[in-house]
Amino acid sequence: MELYSGLYGEPADPTKQQERHYYLLSELQSLAKDLPSSFQQRLSYTTLSDLAQALIDGTVYEIVQGLLDIQHLTEKNLYNQRQKLHSEHRVLKQDLLRKHRLALQSCKSHNVTVLKTNQKAETEALEQRVKDEQRMMDEKIIAEIDQKVIDQQNTLEKAGVPGFYITTNPQEVTMQMNLLELILKLQQKEEKSGTLP
Repeated sequence: MELYSGLYGEPADPTKQQERHYYLLSELQSLAKDLPSSFQQRLSYTTLSDLAQALIDGTVYEIVQGLLDIQHLTEKNLYNQRQKLHSEHRVLKQDLLRKHRLALQSCKSHNVTVLKTNQKAETEALEQRVKDEQRMMDEKIIAEIDQKVIDQQNTLEKAGVPGFYITTNPQEVTMQMNLLELILKLQQKEEKSGTLP
């Protein structure tokens, strides 16, 4: 059986593959020392070895980079949506204040109390609407981010990256985030030294 390690299907040299595996494993072990001790305790030699194996041909780096790019675009889009909503709310509040000032200026003195009561109710209704819309936007943002996490977990699991599977368990998600941090740091180190495949 012939091994394939390159991105373009060229046959791999088993000795070079083994050397690269040892190099990656050593680097991962070194990088793991910088992570919180609670994470280090859960990170077995086998997991690091399996992760090193998954990183040998560089494909996982490309997948992680693609997921990171998608995540950044999603975050930017969600931020812009929230900013747009905030701007719309600011305009609504300014328009209401302007309307209230004009109404007070043209109001007969015996109707001022009634007008102010109505304006207070209008202001409270707008404040409630703004609060509700912001809450709905925040819930939408959280749901989209949660979905992105699931998409990332699914993609990395299908790519055979150890430690990745669909979960909402906060401890497991943190573990996966730490694994991603290791992958990204190792990728940066390899880019600097020119050892990427």
